Amino acid sequence: MPETFTASTPGRICLFGEHQDYLGLPVIAAAISRRIAITAQPDAQPGFRLALPDIGSQIDIPFDGNVLPYPNTRDYFRSAVNVLLREGFTFSRGISGTVRGNIPINSGTSSSSALLVSWLNLLTHLADQPVTLSQERIAELAYTAEVLEFGEPGGMMDHYSTAVGNLIYLESTPAIALQTLTPPLGTFVLGDSREPKDTIGILSRVKFGMLDIVRRLAAIDPTFSLHTTELTQAPEYKDILIKDEYNLLKGNLANRDILRDALHLLQQPADSFDHTRFGRLLNDHQTNLREAQRISTPKIDRMLDVALNAGALGGKINGSGGGGCMFVYAPNQPEQVADAIERAGGKAYVITVDDGTFFSKHGDTERFTEHTE
Repeated sequence: MPETFTASTPGRICLFGEHQDYLGLPVIAAAISRRIAITAQPDAQPGFRLALPDIGSQIDIPFDGNVLPYPNTRDYFRSAVNVLLREGFTFSRGISGTVRGNIPINSGTSSSSALLVSWLNLLTHLADQPVTLSQERIAELAYTAEVLEFGEPGGMMDHYSTAVGNLIYLESTPAIALQTLTPPLGTFVLGDSREPKDTIGILSRVKFGMLDIVRRLAAIDPTFSLHTTELTQAPEYKDILIKDEYNLLKGNLANRDILRDALHLLQQPADSFDHTRFGRLLNDHQTNLREAQRISTPKIDRMLDVALNAGALGGKINGSGGGGCMFVYAPNQPEQVADAIERAGGKAYVITVDDGTFFSKHGDTERFTEHTE
């Protein structure tokens, strides 16, 4: 009987820098203790066959060694194979397995990236010539397979945060720079609003709207830069932009500065970490996301309000917005906070910061169970 293997990957929350990584600005993100795992084994029959019992579906991809076509957009199972083929991997044997997870789907917690990272991690180990790639390299391949392959407008935060895990500070300009942070963070509470969201539509509006603003301002003022222009300089451009554009500009500059404050805080020694200030910075970020980027919703605002009233120290919407999830930092009495979110109509999960993607042989059941409960 073929040996069985498991690849498991966490979801993520964006702490600071929401809607900024694709603008070339840094982000701070955390992997969370909700994961997607693929358990599979080599198969004598070529092709890839995966059961997805959580959503009542299955994947059956015939494979003859050549590049796979895309019958559907955003077909990450096929794009992962194609990206690896270009990297020189080959698959003369088939792969059969099962996908299970407990990350809220289509809710801003990177379930798609976690699934793709798990799939890539598994594929590279079950290829004809198995290779153990670094978590950072898996993140790069996942970004290629999810974003570049389909010309989508996302950034790299999802792939690095889910693959590398824990808490990361990520710069993408002028080059990728990754820093792992180790603050003494306690529990969070994730709240799924169960409102559907239009990730691509919102990303396109907020991203391309801001890129157009940057292009126009740089043409008028060559010294303008999202990296160096101070928030106090924003009024200089007020007459050039319409109201919504001006607010978007100010919101992005303010969120950039909030992230810088947060990075300084998160780099402090553990015994001097200010949990209350950390919560306030999350609240400040949410204010801009609600009023400038306009990505929050009335229901998510209510969920945040009741969570704060129940004892959470701060929180924000998570992901592209327009629905999906929010989260709060609740190191004290997180169950009480979760109950408040549930009463406001959300689905609540108490979570902690978690490890990145890992691969294990069947039989490593303790580690697998620990990361999927």
